[in-house]
Amino acid sequence: MWQTYHTPRSLDETLQLLAEYQNEARLIAGGTDLIIELDRGIRSPKFLIDISRLPKLDTITLDEQQRIHLGPLVTHNHVVASSLCCNQAFPLAKACWEVGAPQIRNRGTIAGNLVTASPANDTITPLWALGASITLQSLRGSRTLPLPDFFLGVRKTVLEPDEMVVDISFPAMVSHQIGTFVKLGLRRAQTISIVNVAVVLSMLADTVTQARITLGSVAPTIIRAENAEHFLAGKVLTREVLARAGVLAAQTISPISDVRGSAEYRRYMTETLTRHALEMLAEGTESDALPPKPVMLWGSTNGHFPILGNEESIVHTDTADEPIAITLNGEARFIHGANDKTLLRMLRENTGLTGTKEGCAEGECGACTVFLDGIAVMSCLVPAPRAHNSQIVTLEGLVTTQETGTGGDALHPVQEAFINEGAVQCGYCTPGFLMSGASLMAERKRPTRDEIKQAITGNLCRCTGYYKILQALEKAYEIK
Repeated sequence: MWQTYHTPRSLDETLQLLAEYQNEARLIAGGTDLIIELDRGIRSPKFLIDISRLPKLDTITLDEQQRIHLGPLVTHNHVVASSLCCNQAFPLAKACWEVGAPQIRNRGTIAGNLVTASPANDTITPLWALGASITLQSLRGSRTLPLPDFFLGVRKTVLEPDEMVVDISFPAMVSHQIGTFVKLGLRRAQTISIVNVAVVLSMLADTVTQARITLGSVAPTIIRAENAEHFLAGKVLTREVLARAGVLAAQTISPISDVRGSAEYRRYMTETLTRHALEMLAEGTESDALPPKPVMLWGSTNGHFPILGNEESIVHTDTADEPIAITLNGEARFIHGANDKTLLRMLRENTGLTGTKEGCAEGECGACTVFLDGIAVMSCLVPAPRAHNSQIVTLEGLVTTQETGTGGDALHPVQEAFINEGAVQCGYCTPGFLMSGASLMAERKRPTRDEIKQAITGNLCRCTGYYKILQALEKAYEIK
């Protein structure tokens, strides 16, 4: 899928590579969009430049001007776990929680979501409503743009081939502001927006003084519902006001029909979702949909991948035989012939560990879930060279994982429970459920049933209901 895979050690080196390779290169951080595009032939860069282990780029900070800054490696789950974002950028935190599943949110970055530039991408809409700016940098210098100026159309931005996103910033919401994000998809999790809506209101007591309403997946880029915004100014959020604002928002858009929904349906749901978002803000219930302590599938880690050590920058090519050095299920391994593969294919084809399954190869089913430096990820969306100098745990490694105190040939408590409760059906999805369940066990001592459901939102069982799976996971924590 690529010829050369660079893992630079610094931002300066990254910018030098971009300047050298220009259109022949692509940056990769999470890869949750890019790997699919490469596999489908939508993009065909010769060079991938992996920035996922650069230092100090995965931070969320608040500056003296009360602006929140997101580094380019901040993931969706970093935002969800940030008290700063949950308290002073709630629409963004809510949108991040709606993205994909825990394994996707552990790798996918906010910057990547913006650069992909799909109008259905969930984080663009709240950032637009929050008045965000984006900073781009190259060897030529840097420039900061308001978010609307960054987007040119569907999957089109002003980003030059030698530039990368280095910062996303926006004013922190203050005490007199309220806001939320809502979306409509075809299922509860792992779904692309048919319509999404972000709302930020400034209030004086119960009266709206200023409104920002942004709408996603209804136009080539995100759009403002300006008529609805003007209407809300000076109004109290009564039922009649909410209904009228919804109608005005729907009149703003000229959506298309596609496989996810017709134009008429999008208009109807834009009205409905706008009204629903405003209703939640009026009732103060907007935070009910975000768990107070969301499940991350970080295991016992803090959710941040280790940076590279002091070694020189790493280059892997598909023509040379540079090995990928990994610690696989506790054993040091040097893998040859996998430099142009995904981690999933390397595990199955080069190491013979076939417990990790390929169900979809696009991050939809979770059958390929593994632990990358202790964090649950979809291995079908991770380039194999990304695993260089990392620790990988697969299904086969659960029997010796140190996190649960088991050893030798002893089964992991989650494995025992699946056997005892008859939770295995065709068995194809089972490895992914076991990995998610084991990660949750390391993260929570006594998870609730709702937390167990959160943990397996990225795992798809095609056989039947999830009753036995849930029952087995509940029993597993009793065994522990």
